[in-house]
Amino acid sequence: MKIISDKNKLIKIIHSETNLGFVPTMGAIHKGHISLIKRCINECKKIVVSIYINKPQFHRKNDFKKYPRYLKKDISKLKKLKIDFLYLPKTGQIYPSGPDKKIKINTLGKKLCGKNRPGHFESVVDVINRFIKIINPKKIYLGEKDMQQLILVKDFVKRNYPKIKIISCKTVREKSGIALSSRNFFLSLKEKKVASKIYKLIKNKKNKLIKNTISLNKIKKIILKIGVKKIDYIKILDINKLIKPYRKEKKFKIFIAYYLKSTRLIDNV
Repeated sequence: MKIISDKNKLIKIIHSETNLGFVPTMGAIHKGHISLIKRCINECKKIVVSIYINKPQFHRKNDFKKYPRYLKKDISKLKKLKIDFLYLPKTGQIYPSGPDKKIKINTLGKKLCGKNRPGHFESVVDVINRFIKIINPKKIYLGEKDMQQLILVKDFVKRNYPKIKIISCKTVREKSGIALSSRNFFLSLKEKKVASKIYKLIKNKKNKLIKNTISLNKIKKIILKIGVKKIDYIKILDINKLIKPYRKEKKFKIFIAYYLKSTRLIDNV
């Protein structure tokens, strides 16, 4: 595994690769990341994993400061996976002239998480765009846990880089049902039990919610009683109708964002 921080050095090494896979991460590597990396290794000749905590996508400065950083552990885990390149860019090389305020994304970016976190998805798409220009991968691997992000990145890449494929990978969960996330490092055992109950509740009531035999309001009340501090949203959406061209078949997902103390968790079931 080669660890590279210099953009020009990386470009020089990988410029002739025709089957290059890319897994962007913000570190705090967990089994969810590892599943993406393993799939990338299986499907691509060479693989680049990046670790970069993208400051512009954080709504609050404190969230950026608090974000878990375990670089030594991450490097150790990635070495075991025998990836080809680990890219650890410096901010000056990613944003030589600052973020792109004119980046255009689908209107879905204003809904769900975008409603409470203005500019978040524009910043995510902006940094992915910058990585694409440096790495020029054939495939980019993203998890379905961040479904809204996945759909928006997919749409942007399809419109701007038709030769690049976004590969969506299933959400990896703990035995308790909690979706693996770097933010889980902040949760106490008690909070993890609450998150598990919420996942099981939504999973068990999904069909009733879709058929409208139980209301979202009733589910909200149960979730708040379980021990949630605040619910940002809980919505039932047909993911095949979120971005044009729409698909005919219906595929419903229940999207949720909520707080356990100061930790914000998202999921889709």
